[in-house]
Amino acid sequence: MGNLIKAEMRKIITTKSWWALLIPAFFASLLFALGWGAFTNEVGEVLSSRETQTITGALGIETGELPMGLLAIGHGINVGLLFAVILGVLAVAGEYGKKTITTTFLTAPNRPMALGAKMLTYSGWGALYGLVVSAAASLGIAFVVDGERMPSSGQWLAVIGTSLLAGVLATLFGIGVGALWKSVAGSVVTLTIYMLLIENVWVFVSFGLWQENVAWMGGVLPNGTLNGIVGAIGAEAFGAAGVKIPGLEYETAWLLQYTAGAPGAFSWWASALIFFGWTMLFFGGGWAVNQKRDIT
Repeated sequence: MGNLIKAEMRKIITTKSWWALLIPAFFASLLFALGWGAFTNEVGEVLSSRETQTITGALGIETGELPMGLLAIGHGINVGLLFAVILGVLAVAGEYGKKTITTTFLTAPNRPMALGAKMLTYSGWGALYGLVVSAAASLGIAFVVDGERMPSSGQWLAVIGTSLLAGVLATLFGIGVGALWKSVAGSVVTLTIYMLLIENVWVFVSFGLWQENVAWMGGVLPNGTLNGIVGAIGAEAFGAAGVKIPGLEYETAWLLQYTAGAPGAFSWWASALIFFGWTMLFFGGGWAVNQKRDIT
């Protein structure tokens, strides 16, 4: 297994893909965090005085001390993690496209070991992407969010930890989709449109139509649960996810979740568990399909 992991690592670092995706991931996270940070820095003025007092009273802090930066950092990280998903797609689908999958499978003792080596290797790269985009998003909010509205040290650590976890799962999810489809272009285009547009529009429109009856929807779909791993940290800090603040209206709770990048999230750990299920569904499917797939 060690030699297989070394071979996978060599494949990655001798191509441009890892940094060609990491660089735009960094800047996308930075720019989104800048934009949302500037917006969320003023969100306290949008909340009615009663709602603001409900939140701050339950948290035991002053109104001006609400950690508004947490509502922006998730958006920055989440958009950057799309590039980790794409990196994962390249792991197997890229080899089918370049016709190198035959050598990969034939030089390994068996296909499960070859796929296992990819899983371990790309998990490390996914963690790296999670670390980089969390740094970029942190830098973004540092530029535009007032000091008293920045996350606490504990909240920073929570964001970094969940970003690492989300990076690993996002990459494995991409591997699974690419292994099932075999097409880099098809997988990347479909995932990008779905994760950036289709699911987001559906969650937003459905909440507008059916309100609290479907407020949970974003908390169970693939993109929503990936986003919720980090985004729910911000929502939980405002009592809008996890242990919710009594008396907080569901519209306000959903708005805070949406602003944090995690509409419908139950909690960060619930999002992680549900997205882990989606990841295993696709990764397991790709694993099973590739045990017998023709590679000639």
